[in-house]
Amino acid sequence: MKLKDIPALQNAVIYGDENTEIHGVSYDSRSVKKGDIFFALPGHQTDGKKFIQDAISKGAVAVVTEKKDDNISVVQIVTGDIFKFMPEFCAEFYNHPDREMTVVAITGTNGKTTITYMIESILEYCGIQCGVIGTVNYRYAGKVFDAPNTTPQSADVYRMMREMADSGIKYLVMEVSSHALALGRVDGIDFDIAVFTNLTQDHLDLHKNMESYFDTKSMLFTGLGKGTKNNTKYAIINADDKYGKKLSKISINAEKIMYGAKSKDDASFKAENISVSGSGSGFDLTYGGITEKIEIKHIGLHNVYNALASLASCLCCGIDFKNAVMGLNKSVQAPGRLEKIDTKNSGFEIAVDYAHTDDALKNVLSALRDLKPKRVITVFGCGGDRDRTKRPVMGKVAAEMSDFVFVTSDNPRSENPSQIILDIEVGIKRAEKSNYKVVVDREEAIKEAVVMAQKGDIILLAGKGHETYQIIGTQKVHFNDMEVAKKYLELREKILSSKQAEQKEFDF
Repeated sequence: MKLKDIPALQNAVIYGDENTEIHGVSYDSRSVKKGDIFFALPGHQTDGKKFIQDAISKGAVAVVTEKKDDNISVVQIVTGDIFKFMPEFCAEFYNHPDREMTVVAITGTNGKTTITYMIESILEYCGIQCGVIGTVNYRYAGKVFDAPNTTPQSADVYRMMREMADSGIKYLVMEVSSHALALGRVDGIDFDIAVFTNLTQDHLDLHKNMESYFDTKSMLFTGLGKGTKNNTKYAIINADDKYGKKLSKISINAEKIMYGAKSKDDASFKAENISVSGSGSGFDLTYGGITEKIEIKHIGLHNVYNALASLASCLCCGIDFKNAVMGLNKSVQAPGRLEKIDTKNSGFEIAVDYAHTDDALKNVLSALRDLKPKRVITVFGCGGDRDRTKRPVMGKVAAEMSDFVFVTSDNPRSENPSQIILDIEVGIKRAEKSNYKVVVDREEAIKEAVVMAQKGDIILLAGKGHETYQIIGTQKVHFNDMEVAKKYLELREKILSSKQAEQKEFDF
C-alpha cells in the first residue's frame, strides 16, 4: 500500500515521497523487515528514537516520530501523538479487519482470562473457531504466540485481526486491560460486545485513584456503537459490583445486560442455588423465564460470575442457549487459575493461581475455604514497580484467610524484594497476625510449604499462575511454580519412602 492511500496521514506531516510502498508495520527495530514503516515509540525505560538507524539498516522505508529529525534518510512522518496515530494508521493499513468479525471485549480487574477460555469452549463446542488475545497467550487458526502484554500494541492487534479474518475466523475474544485503553492500543476497533467483570484496587501506579481507573475502563463501553458496523451492540455488566452498578447508569449506545447472584432485581442473568465442591461449581441459571442447571469444572463463587458473563456473551453472539450451556459445562480451568497439581498420595492438595490483587486473592482463598480443608497454607508476594498501595491490603487478606502464610518474592523487577515484603508486612501487622514467615527466595518458600503440609491441607501458590519466569531487574529468569512444587513433592516422597524402608528394616 502506498503512503498516499492511507487517509490517517492527513493528520500528519510527511517529509519525502508519498508514493512509497509500505509492506508492513513495526515498532521494534529487531523485527523490522524490508518495506516496513517503523514507529519510534517513546517509552519509560528506552526510546524508539534510539533505534531508528537500526530500523533503516534492516529495510524500513518510512519512520514515524513526534518531532522532525534531519538525520533520517527515508520518508519521515511527524505526528503530535504517535500512540494515537498508530492505531489510526494500522486500522487503514490492515483494511479494518474488525469489520469482518464479531469482536468480544472483556475488561475488569479480575476474571478476564477465565471468561475468554469459557467463551472459547462454548464456541468450539458449537463448531466455531475463534481467535483469542489475552494474558496467557494469543491464539488463532492453530497458532499460539507468547503474550508479553494482556493487550498488545495496536500494531500487533490489527495485524493479528487481519490474519484471523484472512483465515476465515469470524469471532475474536479479547481481554482489554486498562493500560490498553489508556494508551490507545484498541482505538478504532468496532467492538460488538463489551463485558465488565468488576473493579478492585490495582494499577493505581498508572491511574492514581479508583475513579480514574473506572473512567478508563468506562471508555470501552462509551465507545460502543461509534464504528461503521450497523448492528446491535451489547454491554454485559456485573450487577453485584459497585462499579458495575455505576457503569449501568452511564449512557451507552448498546443494549445493557446485567448478570449477578445477589442483585436479583437488577440482573436478567441470575445464578441461584449455588453449590461449590472440590470438583467444580453448580448453580441454577434463570434467564428470560427459563431455568437451566449449570455444572462447571471451575471452583468458587467468582467462577460462577465468570460463567454468567460467558453465557451472556455467547447468547449475544447468537449461540443457541442449550448449546451454550453444554459448551460451558465442558470448559476447563484456564492455565494458572486455581490449577491443581497432582500430589499423588500425599494427602494434601496444591493449587496455583494468578491472583495478584487483594480481591482476587480473597476470591481464591474463599473458594478454597469452602472445600473445608484442615489448613490453608499460602505462598505469595507482590510485583515490583507496580501499585505499592495494594501490598499491605494483600498481606492482610492472606494472613486473615490463611492458616499460615509464606511471604516471598514475585516479580521484583527493579525493586529490592525485601522492601516489597516490608510493605506486605505492614498489612499483616495491622491485622495483628503473626501466622507468617518471610522467605525471600520463592523456591525456598515453596519448598517449606510442601514440607509443612499435612494430610487435609491445601497449599495455595498465588501471584504467578501461568507465568514461567521471574522478572529480576530487567532479566527474565525461568521459574515455574508448578515445576518447583512438583520437584519438592518428589523429593518429599523419596525421603518418606526412604524412612519407611528404614523403619521396615528396623522392625524386621
